[in-house]
Amino acid sequence: MLKISWIKIDNLRDGCIADTAPVISFALESDIQGESLQKAIISSGDWQIETTDQINNIYGGELKPFRQYEVKVLATSTNGETATKSASFTAGRLDTPWQAKWITDASYDFPEKTSPKPMTFRTRVAVKAEIKRAWFTSTALGVYEIMLNGSKVGNDYFAPGLTSYEHQIQYQTYPVTAQLQKHNTIVAIVVGGWAVGSFNYVRKNKISADHQAFLCELHIEYANGTSEVIVSDESWEVSEEGNFLMAEWYDGETYDARIDLDAISWKKANITKPRGTPRLIADYGSPVRAQGTMKPISCMTAKSGELIYDFGQNFAGIVSAKLKGRHGQEVIFRHSEVLVDGELFVKSLRTAKSSASYICIEGEQSYSPRFTYMGFRYVGVSGIKEEDLQLTAIVLHSDFDEVGSFECSNDMINQLQSNIRWGGKSNFVDIPTDCPQRDERQGWTGDIAVFAQTACYNFDMSRFFDKWLLDMRAEQGKGGGIPMVIPRAGDSWPILANSCWGDSCVLVPWAEYLARGNKELLRKQYPTIKKFLKAAKWWSGFLSVLPNNKYIWQFPFHFGDWCAPDETVTKWMAKGKWVGTAYFANSCKLTAQIAEILGEKEDAKDYLALSQKIANAYRKVFTDQKGKLKKEFQTAYVLPLYFEMTEGEESKQMSANLAALVRKAGNHLTTGFTGTPYLLFALCDHGHVDAAYDLLLQDTCPSWLYEVKAGGTTIWERWDALRPDGTVNVGDLTGRKGDEESNGGMVSFNHYANGAVGDFLYRRVAGIEATSGGFKTFQIKPILGGGITSAKGTISTPYGLVMSSWVIQENTFRIDVTVPVSSTCQLTLPNGEPHILSSGEHTYTCNISQ
Repeated sequence: MLKISWIKIDNLRDGCIADTAPVISFALESDIQGESLQKAIISSGDWQIETTDQINNIYGGELKPFRQYEVKVLATSTNGETATKSASFTAGRLDTPWQAKWITDASYDFPEKTSPKPMTFRTRVAVKAEIKRAWFTSTALGVYEIMLNGSKVGNDYFAPGLTSYEHQIQYQTYPVTAQLQKHNTIVAIVVGGWAVGSFNYVRKNKISADHQAFLCELHIEYANGTSEVIVSDESWEVSEEGNFLMAEWYDGETYDARIDLDAISWKKANITKPRGTPRLIADYGSPVRAQGTMKPISCMTAKSGELIYDFGQNFAGIVSAKLKGRHGQEVIFRHSEVLVDGELFVKSLRTAKSSASYICIEGEQSYSPRFTYMGFRYVGVSGIKEEDLQLTAIVLHSDFDEVGSFECSNDMINQLQSNIRWGGKSNFVDIPTDCPQRDERQGWTGDIAVFAQTACYNFDMSRFFDKWLLDMRAEQGKGGGIPMVIPRAGDSWPILANSCWGDSCVLVPWAEYLARGNKELLRKQYPTIKKFLKAAKWWSGFLSVLPNNKYIWQFPFHFGDWCAPDETVTKWMAKGKWVGTAYFANSCKLTAQIAEILGEKEDAKDYLALSQKIANAYRKVFTDQKGKLKKEFQTAYVLPLYFEMTEGEESKQMSANLAALVRKAGNHLTTGFTGTPYLLFALCDHGHVDAAYDLLLQDTCPSWLYEVKAGGTTIWERWDALRPDGTVNVGDLTGRKGDEESNGGMVSFNHYANGAVGDFLYRRVAGIEATSGGFKTFQIKPILGGGITSAKGTISTPYGLVMSSWVIQENTFRIDVTVPVSSTCQLTLPNGEPHILSSGEHTYTCNISQ
């Protein structure tokens, strides 16, 4: 029987608010082997289309502000069976002018490098008749929450999210029909957040606005057919004397439960407006929401007297406390990732205090921060007895589906997979951050460039990346460069084209396309990609005289082999021209494929030819053209091998030289951020499977399993973040200052970039790899090794579930494969035997020699 598993509208199964024509996709299930979609009719009101595409269907029907629309899909299979299903979405404001005004307290000011006091806004509303429907549309400069009659509206944290505020600001739509009463009090708290508060490692403030501001409309439709809109304006009250005394990203939050809003001083709000003319757009990203509750696995009293709670997992989130307190009692919650000598270790947080303070009323009460988050495993609590406190924690990250899973017979690899997933979730808090704990938490482009493909195997990144890439397109430099962090949010780095970090404009949308087949994303991103590659080509030719040198990308600068072990920042960056040239070649090659998909045939030819010229220049300038580098280091071999810049005997010799460097290093990697994601592929795909698995299973520093063995529950920024002697590596990047002299150095225990090895687990151990967008076609080709006797990978693709589950028993290899309706799989068994599989469940076996 044919069944429609789901319909997604702009990649949401429900709750979509659209300010532009949304994209409709759907997946099918069938108990008939080999089933596929023959055609589908998608309709809404008077509009309908017939399609054979399950992913890229743009709505073409009526769109009127705030109206709800039902979308129906009638699918017919190749066997003649039919299935139908409906979904709905709501149009946003579209071009409806805002009746509301931006309001603030224009008289309030605050010093540099600090965050402002939270502003509390208030008004009262009387309902005139029976309500049919009611909703808020609202946004802020800063971070806000609305309280209606004492209860929070919606379930978002940190609305409206971080965007390039100069260009676009998200607004939220919150239904409140059930919350409205006859007489209502609306309270909105707006803190500095990213726009106004202290942000980035130099603690810059007032980045996008001088004051917090709030914009709000309450729309009420009555059962009698009338309607009204209550708007933010001069009639609202504002105060800085509310319950929230302090709130910001790095230092945390202070809340005074004793404060009665009816007893504080209020003043009339002032009218303001954003800088420039940003577009206000209905939520198009993945809002931050609570994703689960963590319970501590232990509590002890440190020598300092602090209660230390261990949650057993490093993650991004907030505490949630139920406590028995006395009037005026202050309870302080401090956070850290690691303990040293039984105490919280906070030096690595640098200037971030990472603390929450709660001032009690009398009796039983509860508290959880609402305008900050921390990256932590341990919480130190002071000011309360253990018996008076029940402490849990709330996991926070952007609201996306977890679509992939991987497990195998090796428990340490399974823990590594868990670390990779937690590292990703902890750093997908509205934007792709570098870390969730110290005074940074910025959208560094290089980290997500290398992790994007692993992220897409584990999570549905569609809306998350849509939002972030819109900011990228808005903030690209006039000369084609991509900012080092996106949104820039006060970052002072010049916008100049550089490798890997800049190549995120290609690597991120390409990873998302392979995962979900969204051609429209490629189309939107294509001008940005072309502009970036034009800049890369110009810089490659800068000051070049010899013919080959004009394809060697050396200037203006590159981060190079960033975070390579046992080296300083100077040495990392000195490898920039090798890294830059290889990434340039790869991005041109990928762009040729993108151009082909978009029908840009001439561009495709030009970019492929340019990629080949760059690859040849790499060989001629950096190697003897027989597979040996003139200056050898692992990354310089890894990149041309993985990016397929060489072939035949030259590739064979290159891979042998890479394997020799690995053996020389005692089966350890010496690669940085830019080479590590591809290291195992470069070995495995060129005949050195044993060397690849030896690296994967290495458990001494530097290695992935060293972190696991040391008790890590996420991925670390530096391989020796926690040294074998138990000390934390907080030395500075130059190597000139040791642990004692540094200001905290650059060490994070929750930094996902090196977790890009997860890509290898899915694509080579489980063997699952997309060969066209959205897994319309894919291959399953497990590569056996490392003593692993079973593995299972699953991915919920746009077409349905893909599964590879294999086991070795004695000399027999058995694999179970699931192929979704409308997809085709190329299965290659370990003995080389090929099979073409249509939809359904399949089992194959073969003999293997061990």
